[in-house]
Amino acid sequence: MRSAKCVFLSVLLLVTIAGAAKKPAAPVDKSAECLACHNDATLAKDVDGKPVSLHVDEAKFKASIHGSMFACTDCHKDVKGFPHDPAPAKVSCETCHADQVAAYKTSVHGQASASGNKQVATCLSCHGSPHEVVTAGDPASSVSHQNIPKTCGSCHGQKFVMESNGQSAAPFLSYEESVHGKAVSAGSEKAAVCTDCHGSHEILTAANPKSKIFKFNVPNTCAQCHDKVKTEFMGSIHGQAIAKGVSSAPVCTDCHGIHGIKSHIDPNSSVAAQNLARTTCAKCHEGVRLTQDFGIEGGRASSYLASYHGLASKLGSNVVANCASCHGVHNILPSSDPKSTISQANLIATCGKCHPGANQNFTKGKVHVNAPLSADIGSKAMQFVRRFYMLMIFGTIGFMLLHNFIVWRKKAAKALKDPRRIVVRMNKEQRIQHFLLLTSFITLVITGFALKYPDSWIAVMLRVNEHVRGIVHRVAACVMVAVSLYHVYYLAAKKDGRRLALDMLPEPKDATDLVGTLMYYLGYSDKKPQYKRFTYAEKMEYLALVWGTLVMVTTGLMLWFKTGIGELGPRWWLDVATAVHFYEAVLATLAIIVWHFYGVIFDPDTYPMNWAWYDGKMSVEHYSHEHGFDKETVLKAVGDEARFQADAERSGEKNEEAEPALAAPGNNSKREQK
Repeated sequence: MRSAKCVFLSVLLLVTIAGAAKKPAAPVDKSAECLACHNDATLAKDVDGKPVSLHVDEAKFKASIHGSMFACTDCHKDVKGFPHDPAPAKVSCETCHADQVAAYKTSVHGQASASGNKQVATCLSCHGSPHEVVTAGDPASSVSHQNIPKTCGSCHGQKFVMESNGQSAAPFLSYEESVHGKAVSAGSEKAAVCTDCHGSHEILTAANPKSKIFKFNVPNTCAQCHDKVKTEFMGSIHGQAIAKGVSSAPVCTDCHGIHGIKSHIDPNSSVAAQNLARTTCAKCHEGVRLTQDFGIEGGRASSYLASYHGLASKLGSNVVANCASCHGVHNILPSSDPKSTISQANLIATCGKCHPGANQNFTKGKVHVNAPLSADIGSKAMQFVRRFYMLMIFGTIGFMLLHNFIVWRKKAAKALKDPRRIVVRMNKEQRIQHFLLLTSFITLVITGFALKYPDSWIAVMLRVNEHVRGIVHRVAACVMVAVSLYHVYYLAAKKDGRRLALDMLPEPKDATDLVGTLMYYLGYSDKKPQYKRFTYAEKMEYLALVWGTLVMVTTGLMLWFKTGIGELGPRWWLDVATAVHFYEAVLATLAIIVWHFYGVIFDPDTYPMNWAWYDGKMSVEHYSHEHGFDKETVLKAVGDEARFQADAERSGEKNEEAEPALAAPGNNSKREQK
């Protein structure tokens, strides 16, 4: 028995000694064999006629996460020898990164790739070459926090890449200028980058409920950095509505923006003090949607802007209260909530932030001054003042207008009946042309601006729809074109027309008259220039009318027949025509009001009206005063007036108010002597 045990122990000892003496074989470094060829920078193969590099940088590979853990054949398992025949299959990242690849396949990138889009981002697009991949914590990694914007921007910052996929590069460009983008550029490791908000492999559209940027998920996404703000927001009236699934309630991005988020002290920020009432809060609280859906008063922005605070804000005050000053920022609550900054119990503290010493009386009254009035004394007083002054304004100004119209009407009628008005300034044919031009021009101005500004008081005053306004505008345009064409015929075929054309031609005297007139009325000369049949001002206006008509008719026809124009040239022709048509209309309208109406109505020598447009006549005195160098007309008029005076004396009906005509043309008139 004992001998058997000895034999067994002896055998066991020999086996143990033999096993201990035999050392394990060192693993063969397959990567060294592969790199012997692939470390050659010139190594390449031809794929569809294009050379594809097969180079693997040995130093970068060994420094990469893959090179430090695996040999080449751990991924390229089908490589059995050299040369590689057949060629090894493409390695799938899914072998080791199954979860990440699964998430990628459900993302917008993965779905686009599956549909055949060759420009969409893949694993290599973001992580780089698999032979050079380093961990995300390495500053050299393309997916490190600091490099994420650059990596995403390689596609999303390229205009032509994005437009070819039906998207825009604007969001990325906005991010670069945002508070987040600038912080990352400055070296911040905490500021949000693309993957913080959109995710990395699982990027989904904003319409997908699983997306981090789905509206109801936005507060949680922003809470990754702004957790305290999120807690405050979710307790507010807005956060409570979001928790209930109210899609019209705002979340972080509705107020702060999405990619272009800026600091609240940046004047271009949507949450800057001066922009809250005008744009940000007004998006919801100015319209009627909240009133219709939730019974919340609208017009809050306009009623604020009409208040003392709002007016001061418009004037550029940097300290005046804005929406957030009273209602809070993320902790906004209705006035019925005891925790609200605008609850009755908290108003003294809220107002006291800007108005130290404010008491209960100070807080009484309305901040939104045009808001619906209630039954309190202050509101009733406001209602009384408003009604009283509306009556005073309409009554007083209405009386003044009526009074002045009655006086002006009498004076204008007297000027029209003045027997001294015997100089024929415009014959009947010219007056008809002028009247048609006048009415068509005014109609074009009113209907044109109503079409350009359909919500303006001009459009409201017309009380017709756009279709009717368009028809009236085109009819007036046809009248103007017809009058213009007839005027060309009149200038060429009629004796009076040919004389008109010759008298309207510019000449050197017009330039000297312009200088002389300015010198006279500025007090640098005692002699007022004498003009011919048409002054330099009338010639300028006539030539401007010719030019303006050509421009307006040309551009108007382009816009009327835009389909035909579109067949002849690019679409931007119509855009240019639209701009020219509009600005020429503004120029013409202002020129008529400022230049023509002055000469016809507001010139003290003409007031209350130059009636030549109506019956074609002017007084001898006025015509001689303005057109003393038109000797033929003046001498004829002086003779006619002398005969008129003689006939009146013989009949005993001499007009006591009539003044004698000028002794000779070219001298200063008696009006000027007076």
